[in-house]
Parts: sequence; C-alpha cells; structure tokens
Amino acid sequence: MPPTNYKKINYLPTFVRLPCLSWASVFAQQAQMPGNDHYLGGDRGGVRGPQGNPPGRMTVSIEKLTPRQLAHILKPGRYSDGGGLYLQVTRMLVKSWVFRFEIAGAEHYMGLGPLHAVTLKEAREEARKARALLARGIDPMRAREEKGRACASGNRTFDECVAEYIASHKEGWKNPKHKAQWRNSLLTYASPHFGKTDVREITTPLVLRALTPIWATKTETASRLRERIERVLSFAATCNYRDRDNPARWQGHLQELLPKPSRVRGVRHHPAMPYGEIAAFFAALAADAGLGIPALAFTILTAARTGETLAARWEEIDFEARIWLIPAERMKGGRPHRVPLADAALAILRRQLGLHPVWVFPGKKKGRTLDASILLDTLERMNRGDVTVHGFRSSFRVWAAERTEYPKEMAELALAHKLGAAVEEAYQRSDLFERRRALMRDWARCCLEGVDPRP
Repeated sequence: MPPTNYKKINYLPTFVRLPCLSWASVFAQQAQMPGNDHYLGGDRGGVRGPQGNPPGRMTVSIEKLTPRQLAHILKPGRYSDGGGLYLQVTRMLVKSWVFRFEIAGAEHYMGLGPLHAVTLKEAREEARKARALLARGIDPMRAREEKGRACASGNRTFDECVAEYIASHKEGWKNPKHKAQWRNSLLTYASPHFGKTDVREITTPLVLRALTPIWATKTETASRLRERIERVLSFAATCNYRDRDNPARWQGHLQELLPKPSRVRGVRHHPAMPYGEIAAFFAALAADAGLGIPALAFTILTAARTGETLAARWEEIDFEARIWLIPAERMKGGRPHRVPLADAALAILRRQLGLHPVWVFPGKKKGRTLDASILLDTLERMNRGDVTVHGFRSSFRVWAAERTEYPKEMAELALAHKLGAAVEEAYQRSDLFERRRALMRDWARCCLEGVDPRP
C-alpha cells in the first residue's frame, strides 16, 4: 500500500502538482483526464435557464482565460473561461468560442465565432448578453435566429429603396415630371455604383464614387443627386434597413470632402427681364395672337409660377371677389395661396371664358392644359429667348424693392414664399390682403403703362 502522503499528492489539482510546467503542458495533462472539458477553478457546467438551476449551486467564477493562455493551447477539447463561455479546440486545432447553457434540462452549445475573428473580450461580451437573455427566460439561440430572419427579411438594395421611396412620396409631388427626374437621376448616376448593394453596406467612398465625376461638370445635378441619395438612405434607416450614419449628408460630413457647389460654379438664377422693359414687352404681346400669349401675360401680371397658371381651373376664380384661390395641393409650399386680381388679369380671364369647362388655359389636345413649352416658344418668337418665364417673378421682386414703398414681406407673400409663422399670419389678415391688392394693381400699371408708383 503506497504511503499516505503519496495519495494526497496524486489527487492534488494538476496546476498545483506541476508548478514548473508551461500552460500548454498543464492543458495537455488535463486533456488526459476523463472527458474532453478542461476547467480552471472548478466551473464544471454551463449556464442554466430558469428551469434548470439546481438548488444550492456554488458560485461560478468567470474570466479565467488570458490571451497568452489562448495562444498556447494546443490540445483538442473545451477550455472554460467561466459563466458558460468556452474555447473549443478541434482535432485540427481550429479554435472557436461556444456558449454552453441549459434550458428545461436540455444542454445546448451556441457558437460565437472563431478565435481569429472574435477576441476574448468580444466573446465575453456575447456570453454576457446570452446570460442576460437566459435570466429573462429567453433562449439565446432562438433569439439570434429570429434576429437573423428579421435582418434577412429587411435586406434591401439601394435600387429597391429608391422604388419604395418614390412609391411612398409620389402622391405628394405636384409635378408628374418630378417622379421621373428622381428615378432617372438616381438610376443614371447612383445605381451603376451601388444600385445592387445592400443599403447597410453603402459607405462614404461609394457615395463619393457617384458624386465626384459630375461635381465640377454638372454641379447642380450632382447637388440634387446628393440630396436624393441622402433622402433615400434616411428612408432606409427609418425602415430599419440600415443603422449607420447617413454617408450622403452634407453638414459636417461631405462638406469636408467636396467643394461647396456655389464655389464650383456660380449660382445660376433664372434670366429675368429688367422691369423697365416690361411695358414695351407687353405692347408687343398685345400685337401677337399666339396661343401662349394669354397665359404668359396672366403669369406675369399675377407673379405666379408657370405650373400654377397652366393648371388653373375655373373653380379657383372668384370674379366677384377678384381673387384667384390656388389650392394647397397645387402649390410648391403645400399651402393655399390667394392672388388679388388686377383689372388687366381679370380682362384676360374673361376672354378665356367658354374655351373649356374646366381649364382656364386649355391646350390643343382635348382635355389637356397648355404645355409649358408654348410659353418658352412665345418668348423665342418675340426675340426674348434671353429670359425665362420664371424670371418675371424676379422682375417683380426687384421692382417691388426698388420702385415701391411696400414692405418686403408683402412682396414675398405675393410670390408665395414662406415667411415666419407670426409674420405670415399677420399679412394674411383681410386688411393687409387689401394692401396686396394695391401692390398687384401697381405692378399691373408698371407692366402695361410703365407707370412708376413712386412720386
């Protein structure tokens, strides 16, 4: 029978009996013990769910492994870090992390990733999250599978997000061409670079790849493209298709990588006719019998946008009150707009009566309004291709500022520009609306007679 002291030494833990050996030797010795699991500090089981906790369980230590130990493990098996986290080593010495737990008496192993991709710190954090789920009675493996299915169902390419964005916003776009412009600009300039890319993977370099080639040569197009890409990616984030910062945002981001558009190419305003030339122009209009003459003259007299005039309906005209009420859905700002009608504008409307039951300015095609190109053709025919129809709004604004005493806010309201809420409310009151009548009456006299309201 061997001496008593020999038995005591034989049954001491390996790391006590072999203090001079390396950790690799220690683990090799442990690998020869029954079973494949290796323990440091007494953790001989995984984490158990609410239905699997035995009574009187001893406290389990965690975070026992070190990066140095991980590098020296060369024996197949599972090496416990505590709290259910193990480093698993295969016969081919492939190392990976697993989380061991029990639910309702059943043992499970959940893979957390290979050692070369998941650090010890990251593996511990994943194990901590899994333990937190178990404490709430949730199976961590099932929770991860459900999250994966949700992510898979939420995958969208950029082109798919463009289609969804346009479909959700098209009802709010007044001009049918707006939808085509949105789609065409994105498909032409963005899609070739990242149209088939998952929106989660779109980064700043990809956005720059689309913008940089046209930033200097097609600055306005590039600027609008950037805004549209930003809107689509914001839409994707709202729909939980991506969770990163928006790589197309300008403020504090792309402004540091691209020159300001206005510095690349000066801001191009719509060419406008000097207000001093408008009376002679109106005299020439009166001598012309073209199809677009009434619409062009009415647009100038009311300082309206081209689209607002061409889509005008008779139901919007109140001859008795001398008001043209443009509904919100036809306004760029999305708010209804009242336009005081001067005598000259009313005269044009009366001459249009009877041409069509719905449209004030009907086109040649049955049931269609006049096309905007007709107004541009009229300017060309009158040898004024140097200006645009929209530019007459600028002529009105400059005239109001330089040749009248009306407040600038009144001129801005006449153009349906947005003002502060309190200012706008004040200027929409009936007494101040009557002052706008006087403003538009003076503008009509300037257009027809060249009369200056200033003494």
